[in-house]
Amino acid sequence: MYDLIIIGGGPAGSSAGREAGKRGLKALLLEKEQFPRHKPCGGALSELALSYLDFDVPDSIREREIFGVRLRYKNSVIERYRDTRIATMVSRSTFDHYALEKGRETGIEISTGEKVQDVRTKTDCIEVHTNEGCYRARYGIIAEGSQGRLKESVRTRDRKHEYGICLVADIEEQTEAIDTRMHRVMEVHFDVLTMGYGWIFPHDTYYSVGIGAFAHCISDPRRIMKNFLKKNGFTGTYKLRGHTIPAGGITRTIAGSRVLLAGDAAGFVDPFAGEGIAYAIRSGQIAASVISDVIRTNDGGDKLGTYEMLCRDEFVRNFRYALMTLKIVNRFPGLFFGILTSNGDIADKFTEIPAMKKQYLSYLRWLIPKLPRYVLSSMISSRQR
Repeated sequence: MYDLIIIGGGPAGSSAGREAGKRGLKALLLEKEQFPRHKPCGGALSELALSYLDFDVPDSIREREIFGVRLRYKNSVIERYRDTRIATMVSRSTFDHYALEKGRETGIEISTGEKVQDVRTKTDCIEVHTNEGCYRARYGIIAEGSQGRLKESVRTRDRKHEYGICLVADIEEQTEAIDTRMHRVMEVHFDVLTMGYGWIFPHDTYYSVGIGAFAHCISDPRRIMKNFLKKNGFTGTYKLRGHTIPAGGITRTIAGSRVLLAGDAAGFVDPFAGEGIAYAIRSGQIAASVISDVIRTNDGGDKLGTYEMLCRDEFVRNFRYALMTLKIVNRFPGLFFGILTSNGDIADKFTEIPAMKKQYLSYLRWLIPKLPRYVLSSMISSRQR
């Protein structure tokens, strides 16, 4: 009998495993893939994500540091830089493998290449059935990502307006050419999709190029992706990888009587920026710590509800304002970018969010009282042009 079984070896699962091991729990982590494995993702580690890690990410994994953003909408281009770093680009296959090994070094058991088929909650334990056997534990954490079905033992399946669809291509390029085109800036296109965007992120020897939008707003993602690639000068034949991504800011059940959901399985993704790694790391840590406290104090599984409260207070509430920001931008994209073009301080303030200087609520509180003046300024600038 284990104290804890963790399902999934991505950032949420590995972080939960590392926390469990540090707290002395007898824990088993099950991952269906063999690591390292390819993971379709833009690969941007925010400063928030890095701040949650209790270990250093070695230089060999850090591919590029980002200090600026380039925002595009039709003929408008806004480029802003900060003195401090906004994000660090990594390959998810390399980073996830490293993080999993950091979990292993705390003494937990890890089994890769073992697929979990079912999780059953009993009165005094859970049973986890895999393609290789059955395991029992006092508690469990499901950190399987967004596409698995095990989380449905705790919450209902997301509807189309509650998750997004993304397509990603890794496009090889010479480092010098990437330096010339982008260097230390991430490029985001807001004229590609409704309730979504396209992106071009620079790595060391390749670009991560992708599109993403809420599922109910995108009908032919492959066609849109091919047009986006062509429009931005990528004319070769590329392997497109698709995945779903949950939208944060939507009420979900994330705690059962003996099982907690973490990371994408819980829906912990910034719905505006698409940032999920930071919240996967942190929710995994919180989930393991809550279960450890329940075991240590022998309080019973009803105390697992503390997990929902801790996550809500730390980041879930901020997701709601991120979703509000997304809806505002997508409802009035031309007006929004007109304001950005004529008032650069709005973009400067927005870059404070990934730089950990500001949250969406404080950004909206700063912005909304100033909107009438900014709208008027934008209209005057538009007429003068």
